[in-house]
Amino acid sequence: MTVYALSIHADYRCRHSGECCTADWDVPVEVPIFRSLSDALAVGRLRTAAGAGDGFITGPDLPSDAGAMLDRTAGGDCVFFERGSHLCVVHRDLGEQALPATCRHFPRLALRDARGTSITLSHFCPTAASMLFREDVPLAIVPGPAAFPDAEYEGLVVAPDEWPPLLNPRMLSDHEGYAAWERHMVARCAEAAGGPESIVASLARDAWIVRKWRPGSASIAQAIGMLPRDVVDAPPHGTLDASLAHFAEAMTAVPEDLLPPADEHGLPEAYRAHVVPEWESFAGPLARYVAAKAFATWTAYQGRGFATIVRGLDCALALVRVEASRQCRDTGRRLDGAQMLEAFRAADFILNHLAAGDELARAWSRAENG
Repeated sequence: MTVYALSIHADYRCRHSGECCTADWDVPVEVPIFRSLSDALAVGRLRTAAGAGDGFITGPDLPSDAGAMLDRTAGGDCVFFERGSHLCVVHRDLGEQALPATCRHFPRLALRDARGTSITLSHFCPTAASMLFREDVPLAIVPGPAAFPDAEYEGLVVAPDEWPPLLNPRMLSDHEGYAAWERHMVARCAEAAGGPESIVASLARDAWIVRKWRPGSASIAQAIGMLPRDVVDAPPHGTLDASLAHFAEAMTAVPEDLLPPADEHGLPEAYRAHVVPEWESFAGPLARYVAAKAFATWTAYQGRGFATIVRGLDCALALVRVEASRQCRDTGRRLDGAQMLEAFRAADFILNHLAAGDELARAWSRAENG
């Protein structure tokens, strides 16, 4: 099947930042991988980078297809992560095929349906986040990206005979129509007219127009092609109030044992003083971030319609505002590129790695009520 990606992600390659290996995550090890790694440890072909322990956590409370979990050091590093070189010992000594699936696929986020396999990236990965700042390629959906050959990627798999995404709670789209909507969302971001707030406002209007489609002479794809080309003018947010409400909503989708400590003190003041004056200078990276959340989104299948997807884009932008404010509050200086990159990382950590996607989609589906 054809693989699709955004042009800005199409040449992704790991730069060994080590962030994924030091994130203190539970990483399951599939039974065949567990056996091969255990054998390699037993004969000395593999050693833990930490130099202690057997590399695995075993016990009765494992995922159904896992033989173990990767062990971690007291500091939360994977025991196979080598701090000096920033390399994974398993990857270095045994090859990519020896890695657990989670390690092999991160930061890829895949959606496989009747149209093919669409892959976006989690911008918690610093390399992926840095790609939002690139201006060397036009933003578009491209087939056959060099970085992502046709393979079995972990992600959301929708069987060809399953229903396509909903247009609205009472009407199914079709695969051609949804593909047209996805291209339309990315095209709005590529135009980047008026800034990210205008992109989201324009898509909200467009979703509300298309949701009124009824079977007749024109297809959904044709109706999308006839949407207004003008842009809804929406200025940058002057306060952080609405964004903090989105943030609180997103936190309701985070399991209790993963909830970070509350830390919103001083964020509204930091937003006004340090984020607002610089926000518009990051219109390009913000537009690319919105595109990356619109493309290959699982919300298409987990939510209740096109308006739900746009609500999710609004929430993603809100989380970037909140996390940019947190960066600026903690440093006491105006928003710059390094802080914006960390804001993208923190927002995607919540959206992709803490919150349950189906719970987010359920909350965002309230947008279908108007």
